[in-house]
Amino acid sequence: MSSSSSKKIVLKSSDNETFELDETVALESQTIKHMIEDDCADSVIPLPNVTGKILSKVVEYCKKHVEAPKDSDKVTEEDLKAFDADFVKVDQGTLFDLILAANYLNIKDLLNLTCQTVADMMKGKTPEEIRKTFNIKNDFTPEEEEEVRRENAWAFE
Repeated sequence: MSSSSSKKIVLKSSDNETFELDETVALESQTIKHMIEDDCADSVIPLPNVTGKILSKVVEYCKKHVEAPKDSDKVTEEDLKAFDADFVKVDQGTLFDLILAANYLNIKDLLNLTCQTVADMMKGKTPEEIRKTFNIKNDFTPEEEEEVRRENAWAFE
């Protein structure tokens, strides 16, 4: 028996990668927390909606946030803000996968961070710029678009 005081939890991604982590880190996810509380967590918790690449990023985020002292002094708080800012400097596909994983795993702080990042990417942009940023096809006819702009003129002021 190991002398480690923390129980280990094993997570298995959709592509069969396994991640062993301290229970305190796993409990950052409300989904996993409920599985453990309801005794649904066997020796390995399968996460069919999360790939290994994304799960490794999620684990990294949770570890950093658990390991940061809770009585957080200014230095730790600044370190965590810097970590978060750096953490979301990823390609769009990864960012969207992180949003889906944070939502599925119910990790509120990670979901807030990733969604705020997307919101910041849209801030101050025209609809055309947003379409270009996120590779969204405009499926309105010019007439339909004009009608939407007329009906929602307040939003374009």
